[in-house]
Amino acid sequence: MRKRHQRGSLARVNGRWIAQWREDGRRRKRTLGPVSAMTKTEAHQALELILAPINQSVGSPSTSDKLAHFIEGVLLPFYRRKWKPSTAITTENRLRKHLLADFGSRAIGSFNRNELQSWLERKATDGLSQKTIDHLRWDLSQVFRMAQLEGSISRSPATLLYTPRCAGRTSTRRMNWKEVNTCLSVLDTRERLIAMLAVVGGMRTGEIIGLQWQHVTAEHIEVVQRIYQRQLDSPKTRNSVRSVAMSVGLRVAMNAWRETAISTAPDAWVFPSETGLTPIQMENIWRRNFRPKLEAVGLEWATLLVMRRTHASLMRELDVDPKLVADQLGHTLDVSLNVYAKLGLERRTEALELFESRLRSNASKAA
Repeated sequence: MRKRHQRGSLARVNGRWIAQWREDGRRRKRTLGPVSAMTKTEAHQALELILAPINQSVGSPSTSDKLAHFIEGVLLPFYRRKWKPSTAITTENRLRKHLLADFGSRAIGSFNRNELQSWLERKATDGLSQKTIDHLRWDLSQVFRMAQLEGSISRSPATLLYTPRCAGRTSTRRMNWKEVNTCLSVLDTRERLIAMLAVVGGMRTGEIIGLQWQHVTAEHIEVVQRIYQRQLDSPKTRNSVRSVAMSVGLRVAMNAWRETAISTAPDAWVFPSETGLTPIQMENIWRRNFRPKLEAVGLEWATLLVMRRTHASLMRELDVDPKLVADQLGHTLDVSLNVYAKLGLERRTEALELFESRLRSNASKAA
């Protein structure tokens, strides 16, 4: 329950000043002193001293506040000022679907660490992916950390929470060189160019859909916007605002597509819908044009995200400078290397053979 600013009241009873106020939902009163020894002004000053610490906490949540009230009334209004629209949409949906659906009516001070850990384990058992569980763990940490800073709780029960081992691991498959060639060979002109922008250019789906002809130069593409949930948005991160280099083959494919475009005006979409007024909806294009072609060759799992990961992995196989790859992808170097780039078993076997060869060479010299 929220506290309200109060002034209290003074009553003159049997020659004494009696102060009255409310605290923790209860009516309180105290005898301040005899009227003969204390003026009314002095009595009001004494009452103000009593009310000062109570009124100081007005507006801040208490341990009895419902979790839903805290998230909707304190946390979200603050973080909306920081979050991008895309972050706000996904985070608020996740909070409402999981945290508020399960715990919204609970008092914010009624949680403990074991209970929250068990909740994460139940979510993992219910089939949520590791990525979603990671986000829920982060959400819990953020909510209770803010509650602690607001003075609602003394310690955060979300400290030390971990993602359960039973959480489903998301697929991180990549295509090999042969599969990339097969993929590009079965797609039609528009879909092939989209796939090339992902697997050769390393672009995100939303960045591809958000392209306008003013962003396409003779040698590179300027990424300055994206489409997220059918809304025009800024790129995902600061690193995402970048110049994407184009290979000769990618430039040829882009120029061929330009020649068939409905409009090549600077503000026209590179991949427009049938009306030409809006960009394509990728989910529809994938269902109608990508999936049937890829299923026929056993590559239905090769989504545009897989294609982008493939770009990082195959560039790594070619021993391209990791910083160049990170700049092309719009990543920091650690994300490019640790998340997106995965070397195949064949390359790792070659590396081990080289390692053993060097060992044998050194052993021979020592002998």
